[in-house]
Amino acid sequence: MTIPFSFQVHATDGKARRGTVTTARGDIRTPAFMPVGTAGTVKAMYMDQVKELGADIILGNTYHLMLRPGAERVAKLGGLHKFGGWQGPILTDSGGFQVMSLSALRKLTEDGVTFKSHVDGAKYEMSPERSIEIQGLLGSDIQMQLDECIALPAQEEEMERAMELSLRWAERCKVAFGDQPEKAMFGIVQGGDNQRLRLRSASALSELDLKGYSIGGLAVGEPQEVMLQVLDYTAEALPENKPRYLMGVGTPDDLLESIARGVDMFDCVMPTRAGRHGQVFTRFGKLNMKNSRHKEDHRPIDETSDCPASRDYSRAYLHHLVKCDESLGGMLMTWNNLHYYQQLMQGARDAIEHGRYADYIAETKAGWVKGDIDVL
Repeated sequence: MTIPFSFQVHATDGKARRGTVTTARGDIRTPAFMPVGTAGTVKAMYMDQVKELGADIILGNTYHLMLRPGAERVAKLGGLHKFGGWQGPILTDSGGFQVMSLSALRKLTEDGVTFKSHVDGAKYEMSPERSIEIQGLLGSDIQMQLDECIALPAQEEEMERAMELSLRWAERCKVAFGDQPEKAMFGIVQGGDNQRLRLRSASALSELDLKGYSIGGLAVGEPQEVMLQVLDYTAEALPENKPRYLMGVGTPDDLLESIARGVDMFDCVMPTRAGRHGQVFTRFGKLNMKNSRHKEDHRPIDETSDCPASRDYSRAYLHHLVKCDESLGGMLMTWNNLHYYQQLMQGARDAIEHGRYADYIAETKAGWVKGDIDVL
């Protein structure tokens, strides 16, 4: 029997929500952070590790996978779940953000976007229908509409043009997606930092009665204050009974503040990218293992952690690995970072359940401010 896609809110605390997204491949506890598996792999991690850390879902990138190894090839090999060894839910983005980032290498029309691969210069065409087709070939459980994402700041006329085009593309994506009870297609709210445009986008997408809604076009150059202002009025304009996904965000502070504004799902390359470059996220704040103050520090990142990467290796050793550009350094620090992000989400879920989310934010931020010097 097929399990239909659904979402249920179990508890609220202010605007913060604790819920469950039900999919045929497993439940997603929300608020949820999705590790990014750009090319079918969460960089520097085994899939078993990612699951053990508490991730219920990962993200795959349509743009990169369509270039290498190709969506048709992934389908021939059994789909992205089998290909990459992840049996839980997978969300794929539409490829729109990456394509729009190509700038001079792309040409945009009403039909879609034509672009040249950054890998070999080969020419590709991406329409709303083709984006959905590719995501279907990959076999993802949650698929994104194709949209146009522009950087901020931008002129109002440009934001409105891109937003209206994205709405028309959303309608085409819905038709292309069709009736798939066990899967979902999310619409993407655009409109830059303009309240009128954001509310117009949220209203029109809500009328399409999609299974979920994403908030896109943030963390693209604007200050955090602006992002949070946009979330203040955008999240509450979306249906209460559907999951809300903030795309490409962000820092631990971004996540905590966005949850307080009603966001349920997140993804970001930050914890994996930072780990590969020697930065670790901890309950004491962010630490840079390249810093010379760690070179003779026998302490682990956090001796109270249940993550081996955080608990069993000295900071001096991690500093050594980073300075020598050893792969193990990036692996261990990525492991630590993803563990911290998942613990942050579990803490948020527990706090919302017990009606103390504001206290949880305050306590977490107080730990970051205090730092690590005299803690261990």
